[in-house]
Parts: sequence; C-alpha cells; structure tokens
Amino acid sequence: MEILMATLMQTIADFLLPLCRVSGMLMIMAGLGVRTIPTRIKTALVVLITLVMMPMLPKTIYPDLISFAMLLEVLLQLTIGFALGFISLMFINTFILAGQLLATQTGLAFASMADPASGISVPAIGQFYLILATLLFFVFNGHLIMIQMLVFSFETLPINGQWWDVTSYWTIIEFGGWMFATALAIALAPIVAMLVVNLSFGIMTRAAPQLNIFSIGFPITMLAGLLILWLTLDTFLFHYEKQWEHVIDYSCRLIGC
Repeated sequence: MEILMATLMQTIADFLLPLCRVSGMLMIMAGLGVRTIPTRIKTALVVLITLVMMPMLPKTIYPDLISFAMLLEVLLQLTIGFALGFISLMFINTFILAGQLLATQTGLAFASMADPASGISVPAIGQFYLILATLLFFVFNGHLIMIQMLVFSFETLPINGQWWDVTSYWTIIEFGGWMFATALAIALAPIVAMLVVNLSFGIMTRAAPQLNIFSIGFPITMLAGLLILWLTLDTFLFHYEKQWEHVIDYSCRLIGC
C-alpha cells in the first residue's frame, strides 16, 4: 500500500501542532512541570494527551512542514500552551510568596530548603505551603481542569492561521496582581499578630532596659510565629478556593471561552 507524501505531511502536521500546545502547557504547569518528574514520563504524557485529542480536532492548513509559516504557527502554539501553564504556575507561587512573607516576619527565613519546582532555596514555611497547595491541586483535580481548559482552547483558538489577540496577554498581567494580593491576604493576619508581639517587646524594653531583648526576643518570636502559623492555617483552604476561582476565570478569559 502506497501512502501519498501529501497525506503523510498532513498527518504529521495534525499531530505536531497540537503537540506543541500540549507540551507548552505541561512543561511549566503546576504539579506536572516540576523538575523531579522525569522527562520521559512528561514526554509520554504529552504524546498520550495529543493522540487522544487528535480525532476531535479539524485538519490543519499547514501540510508543508518546511516553511516559515509553519515555524510561526509552532511558536504560536507553544505560546498559548505556555500562557495556560504559566497561570497555574503563578497560582502555586502565590502560596510560596505568602510563606516567604511569613518566614521573613517570624524570623524563620533562616531555615531554607531546595524547591523542587524551581531549583532554588526557599524558606521552609514557603516549602510547606508549596507542598500543601500542590496536594490540594491534585486532590481537587486541578490538573484535569487545566487539561480540560487546554481542550477548550482548541475550540476557541483553533489552529487556523490567525494570530492570537495581543490583548489576551494582559490577562496574565492582571492575574499577577491577584497573586500578590492573595499572598498578602494569606500573610496579613500572621504579620499583624507578629507586629503586636514586636510591639510588646518594645514596651518591655522601655519598661525594663536591663533586659537583653536580643537574647530572649528572637526565640520567643520564632515560637510565636509557629503558634500563629498553626492558628491561622485553617484559612488556607479558603484562600486556596478563592485563588482557584481566579485561575478558572482568567484562564477562560485568556482562551476566550
């Protein structure tokens, strides 16, 4: 049986372009884009998702694989995938930022651990928030929702040669504002509580100048920080749900669904 070259090139194009969008999202998506997951497993997952979606997608208009238009379309598909994955990555980084704020205010920033997602050292509280947020991400099927968003993107942003609207990039910038606002909201109650603790130490220093505030204040501040962190941990799920609603909202605005 002979296979025409045009048919072969069309099949490769129908597989390559969706593969670029899927790989762009899974490369940096929260939970699945971390460095601790082997590259072979991520590659197999990308190929599997692409093969499942191929029958549902229309044929592409780029049968010529060796062309400048094909190169631009590959870059466009990678950009769309990167944008969807980057929103989920900022969602996880919200809680890392909140943990870093808490660690700085409580004096626990000295205890640092290697972040498996970025490969840099972060405070232990930030790592704790990262692990907790990642577990909740998988428990509430966040990875499945992101893949569903990716499937919807092929309906709202089909592979038809039209360039992506530049104004859609502003959605990512707006969500970055929510990242900082949510991180501050998570850390606001512990920060205010630690401010009261530090204010009480200031009053003690004025009342009894002979006290060595540096020798007794630092361990008490760390113990108070751990206690306050434990007391305010019940609000973590509330902030997680609110921030996840923003992820869904801005992801839909990003792909136009």
